[in-house]
Amino acid sequence: MAEQIIHQLDNKDQPKPIKTEVTNNPKKWSGILITVIVVILALTLGRFTAQLTARSDQDLPQVTYTQDAGSGGKTFGQKNTKLCPDQAEGTIKVGGVDGEGTHHLVRKGGKDQYVYLTSSTVDLSLVENKKVQVWGKTYAATTAGWLMDVCYLEIK
Repeated sequence: MAEQIIHQLDNKDQPKPIKTEVTNNPKKWSGILITVIVVILALTLGRFTAQLTARSDQDLPQVTYTQDAGSGGKTFGQKNTKLCPDQAEGTIKVGGVDGEGTHHLVRKGGKDQYVYLTSSTVDLSLVENKKVQVWGKTYAATTAGWLMDVCYLEIK
């Protein structure tokens, strides 16, 4: 009637645990392999993209400085009216407006008529405080009434 609740604690009758050592865990190797493949693909894609977008020096616009006797002054940049169809004339001064432009062109009519200028091909600091005619491309601006990227300019 009475069941024995207490039993022996020695492990004579219990089977011994089997010790197994896993040397090849497929999950571990597949994770490492996937990581290596992803890194190789990323490096290959980065190099391919860099080669695709790289430009040779011939593709970049060249800054030129010429003395043109016919124009009566000095010219800077490359005159290309297809890429840079807009033009304005005035005196170049330092400073843009609210981060738009590095220089501005002072024209008749006051501040409302200023053309704010930037240029990746012409060093505008070389012609500060000079009367010039500029050719460029107009871009949308937040504050400036007229924002132009200058491609070519001629000192008057």
